[in-house]
Amino acid sequence: MDEQNRNLLLAMVLSTAVLFVWFILFPPPEPVPATENAATQADGTVALPSASATATPNGDAAPADTPAATTSDAPRIDIDTPSLSGSISLAGGRIDTLSLKDYRETRDAGADTVSILSPVGAAQPYYTLFGWAPGGGLTAADTPGPDTIWSLEEGATLDTDTPVVLRWDSPAGLTFRRTISVDEKFMFTVEQSVENATENVVRIAPYGIVARHGEPQDLMGFFIIHEGAIRMSDGELKEIDYDDLPTDPDTVRAEESGWVGFTDHYWMTALIPAEGQPFSSTIQYIPSSDVYQTSTAGQTIEIAPGATGSTTTQVFAGAKEWETIRDYEAGRTVTGFGASVSYFFGFSDQTGVDGFIDSIDWGWFYFLTKPIFFVLHEFNALIGNMGWAIIALTLTIKALLFPLARKSYISMAKMKELQPEMEKIKERAGDDRQKLQTEMMGLYKKEKVNPASGCLPILLQIPIFFSLYKVIFVTIELRHAPFFGPFQDLSAPDPTSIWNFFGLLPYSAPDPTSFLALIFIGILPLLLGISMYLQQKLNPAPTDPTQAMIFAWMPWVFMFMLGSFASGLVIYWIANNVITFSQQYLIMRSHGYKPDIWGNIRSGAKPAAKDDKTAEKPDNKNAKPKK
Repeated sequence: MDEQNRNLLLAMVLSTAVLFVWFILFPPPEPVPATENAATQADGTVALPSASATATPNGDAAPADTPAATTSDAPRIDIDTPSLSGSISLAGGRIDTLSLKDYRETRDAGADTVSILSPVGAAQPYYTLFGWAPGGGLTAADTPGPDTIWSLEEGATLDTDTPVVLRWDSPAGLTFRRTISVDEKFMFTVEQSVENATENVVRIAPYGIVARHGEPQDLMGFFIIHEGAIRMSDGELKEIDYDDLPTDPDTVRAEESGWVGFTDHYWMTALIPAEGQPFSSTIQYIPSSDVYQTSTAGQTIEIAPGATGSTTTQVFAGAKEWETIRDYEAGRTVTGFGASVSYFFGFSDQTGVDGFIDSIDWGWFYFLTKPIFFVLHEFNALIGNMGWAIIALTLTIKALLFPLARKSYISMAKMKELQPEMEKIKERAGDDRQKLQTEMMGLYKKEKVNPASGCLPILLQIPIFFSLYKVIFVTIELRHAPFFGPFQDLSAPDPTSIWNFFGLLPYSAPDPTSFLALIFIGILPLLLGISMYLQQKLNPAPTDPTQAMIFAWMPWVFMFMLGSFASGLVIYWIANNVITFSQQYLIMRSHGYKPDIWGNIRSGAKPAAKDDKTAEKPDNKNAKPKK
């Protein structure tokens, strides 16, 4: 076996091995059974979570255990913005009903909008709470709790132009107000104030809670994407899966900035205390009520008689759109390509939500996934079609790798030219392996050929392939992104199938999660196999029978292996094969070697020689005459 074929074989084997390991480490997600609702009490109410007893900086206890509350009969304030619809319950003043106007559960006409938050009494309650923990001289009855009924002081419907103001008068002579506003996307601003009309100094500490009853029913359970608690504290990111949330409070103090909440595949709810205000964030699972909870506790403040104390917290509840989250992190209102470039290269000196862009799970290869998505996002903004944006991204990657690829293709062409000389060396060396290696290395050095250079472009494609897989799987911009015709969701597998002759026959294709879908693949996997096959046929089949068999099966093995991948990823692989084929063909032609593609196909289609007599026939072009 010559050095070139050996290296090509090694590259293909390595690629296959990596893909097999990938399937073992990252198996397709299995359906997760629906979790049971939080346990109800005898009177039919649902026990609210315990606002964890986090110590404040001055040693006072943060929120105590919350009593049970029923919110179904409490008055509500509607939320209506260009991006959100929902309501705020006056029981606790909680934001507990929220849907995303621009996102639907499926692509079907009339599908329900995606629901982010839901109240106690729903299938899976998920909501935000705010309040004050009493300090010295105050009791829990003197501060509003999760079941306290607030009154509406100002506003009627919460929209981008009109905030609402809630009020509660404490028996201790304190007046609590909560002003809630919202922007055009997914960020709420909650300002809490306490007016002290007593003759005594009041000590009190603010807190916020995001509570989730039970694991989400649509949990992917696929560890290529993080789903669970997420926390940023002074630049340090921590992610904890639901299964790993501690029953004892996991508390961290942030001196400058941070945020904490829960992240799903495409959605997130997070509490964001004001920049520069020290606070403690806590992550906890409460087994007794099956509640997952993240919370923030601010510093205890002292309010003199006749004075007013206040604190501000932001709440993000919505879709993890890259452009939206990037602008929240940068703290600017500039949008478009200029904003993208200034953010990517760090030109902006404005501050916002520290490290917010990392709420998107970029993975271990973040140094590749971030720039890959940036380029893909900008191509999509320019072209207006994510499928063509993926093809444009492929062209860009191939252009960047072209100098290396050109050197590889030139080396391969020279190797073909040296084939006769290499055969002579093999004849002279016979069974002397050391002599063979010495003379081969001398030939490579003389002709300035590196036989290993053909492997490097192939190996470089592996991390790029995995990074693009991560981008397509994780980012919401690929969710339900159409290409053309039947390809209306590039984050999902090819919807066409041989089973119904690509939609021409009057019955449905196999379910994408079934074994039949793996066999009866669609148009894109077929094009992938054909493109790999034609690329392979730029060179004659190896003379070694075992190697020739491996090469013959390789395109079709990859075709079935990648058939269940996201169609956007398969489009990238097809485009990559087509561009690689064109580059290699033109470079080989420019160096005097004309690939005989159809001849190689015909040669590969002939049956293998069965014995030495067949090999001696003069019409067998691939056989060598016996000595």
